[in-house]
Amino acid sequence: MEQQTIRNFSIIAHIDHGKSTLADRLLELTGTVTAREMQSQLLDSMDLEREKGVTIKDSAVRMLYHAADGKTYELNLIDTPGHVDFSYEVSRALAACEGALLVVDASQGIEAQTLANLYQALEHDLEIIPVINKIDLISARPDEVAEDLSSLLGDAPDTILRVSAKEGTNVEQVLAAVVAKIPPPSGYLDKPLRALVFDSHYDAYKGVVAYVRMADGTVDGHQMLRVMSNDTDFLPVEVGIFTPSMTPVQKLSAGEVGYIATGLKSVRECHVGDTITWAEQPAAAPLPGYHPMKPMVFAGLYPSEGEDYALLRDALEKLQLNDAALIFEPETSQALGFGFRCGFLGLFHMEIVQERLEREYGLDLIFTAPNVEYQITKTDGSEMVIDSPAELPEPNEIAEIREPWVKITVFTPSEYIGTVMDLVIGRRGAFQNQEYLDTRRVLLTYATPLVEIMVDFYNELKSRTRGYASLDYVFDSYRPADMVKLDFLVNGVPVDALSMIVHRDQAYHKGQKLVSKMKNVIPRQLFTVPIQAAVGKKVISRANVKALRKDVLAKCYGGDVTRKRKLLEKQKKGKKRMKMVGQVQIPQEAFMTLLRLDSED
Repeated sequence: MEQQTIRNFSIIAHIDHGKSTLADRLLELTGTVTAREMQSQLLDSMDLEREKGVTIKDSAVRMLYHAADGKTYELNLIDTPGHVDFSYEVSRALAACEGALLVVDASQGIEAQTLANLYQALEHDLEIIPVINKIDLISARPDEVAEDLSSLLGDAPDTILRVSAKEGTNVEQVLAAVVAKIPPPSGYLDKPLRALVFDSHYDAYKGVVAYVRMADGTVDGHQMLRVMSNDTDFLPVEVGIFTPSMTPVQKLSAGEVGYIATGLKSVRECHVGDTITWAEQPAAAPLPGYHPMKPMVFAGLYPSEGEDYALLRDALEKLQLNDAALIFEPETSQALGFGFRCGFLGLFHMEIVQERLEREYGLDLIFTAPNVEYQITKTDGSEMVIDSPAELPEPNEIAEIREPWVKITVFTPSEYIGTVMDLVIGRRGAFQNQEYLDTRRVLLTYATPLVEIMVDFYNELKSRTRGYASLDYVFDSYRPADMVKLDFLVNGVPVDALSMIVHRDQAYHKGQKLVSKMKNVIPRQLFTVPIQAAVGKKVISRANVKALRKDVLAKCYGGDVTRKRKLLEKQKKGKKRMKMVGQVQIPQEAFMTLLRLDSED
């Protein structure tokens, strides 16, 4: 198809503003899927996406639209996630497009991720088409939202599209606007092939399947290709497009979006951001690719059965191909054996990775408490970076510890300013700015330590504001902090996998609360099991898991009391000996207790 009739665009929005529903209506209107094949959230193919009601992965689809001018246009849509943890997926999708639909809920209005995604789109110099969705809701206020969007983008309020993706109202206007406003792709058919890999997955039969945006040249299944980052040559197994299922085609040309099944069996040979070119006549230079994403949250990941270590490594490698923001390296723990230290973009990302590993690869896993990366200056002047409590040097070797701070922006109705302020200040946050967007809504800006918002801050914010507040955060800087290592001892033995780095002011409170919670999840033994929290050599909290008592006096009736004493003393000695050699198995719930520590205050 001619480049002039191709349009590449994505849909960006805050979470739950109706991206996936709008994509469903576009697929129906263009006849891409039949009524029999249609189902809600069609592009959200993962079970996890359907269950949680959020888009996790980019998904691409080609639609053919017969416009009013009599021409047939090829529309390549890349649906993007809205959750703050998956903003990396959004940036990759935008790099493959010329335009974006900015979808805003008619009742909620502009929210934190709406702005974050808009700024990303503007950085990529994309044509923005604002769309107000959910005009069918009773609480919809499309005129007010149109005024807000007008002041943000400069479009006249009456020209902004107003649709109901659920009812299908005015969705045809969206397709017409895509054709009219988004420019066709630029690229040269006669130049050597350059195809940008914007996503990928591993297929047991086709090897690494690269999702590509064609920049220059053409590709069919008959010529040798090369991955430019590592000079790996391959003959493609298949070339195709997404309809939305993978459909083979004869060739892909400059400007189009599709996939190349490489046949490569090693996931290290073709990464997201790579450029694919011809092997015999390679391009002079690769495409710019993407900025590598920096993980914010780190946790230990261990198989519950030691022999599954190799399976876990393979699963992580394959998952990393599909999720470029995931990083991992081997580590060992005295309590849990061999495992991996993994880096994630946030806690929701960590939860998704855990569920995907367990479902897609059938693994039973143990996650340790999440941590952030700390910068340490030692007394000898050397610098080091740690992301695990086990790596923390002795207190007398540390001159300064610096922790990561983030800048958070909260959109909230003005009546909740007090409760939001109370929440953030309680997490060591510092107020920076307050800006009224209109008479009812306010934008609050704070700086706060990343570790304080990591676990349950988002849930707490939603519950305190009845779901009306929205959150976005970006890394700010590293700042000095008085951090200490909080150790946990079970039966007198330190459990390295339960250790955490906390602020000194919170150590006593967190240690006491976790000890009392762990008391309920550590199984009872035939001897008393002490659980202790300690900072250095100082124990700051203790609780005992009571022993299971066997009634040794059951058959002892009548006679002298010394007979009973003798039996009880014998039992006491046995318990003492058992305590010295007994092993206490720590269940997965103990590690989960760490994650839920703050959420049940």
